[in-house]
Amino acid sequence: MPENNAYAEAEAIADEFGYFDDWEDRYQMLIDQGRKLAPISEKYKTEEYRLRGCQSVVYFAAERSVDDTIIFMAQSDAAIVQGLVALLLRVYSGRTVEEILRTKPEFLNKIGLDSHLSVTRKNGLSSMLSAIKKAAAD
Repeated sequence: MPENNAYAEAEAIADEFGYFDDWEDRYQMLIDQGRKLAPISEKYKTEEYRLRGCQSVVYFAAERSVDDTIIFMAQSDAAIVQGLVALLLRVYSGRTVEEILRTKPEFLNKIGLDSHLSVTRKNGLSSMLSAIKKAAAD
């Protein structure tokens, strides 16, 4: 089986968040991750690229590169959601279709996000994951 760099990145994220016992610190780290994310191109800030299922505004785009990897770009107007976007892009962007489809988002459970996000944020996260998997499957 080929090496899965997406899985390795997911494990690295789980390790990074594992350093913090306090959820305030984890939220701060999530926000910091989002602040480091490059802004999305203005051409993607249209209704066509707006992700449905998110309470906050999230723009999402996927481009297949010449080496057959998929580059994801996304941006949110909400700090926590922008952090979630940053984590997903770290794991899934720049990966092959096979890596994207094979890498389950278990790292989100490992860092405890499943029990510390509101229902609306969980729905938005699910929408982002679905968009990533759909872009890979198309």
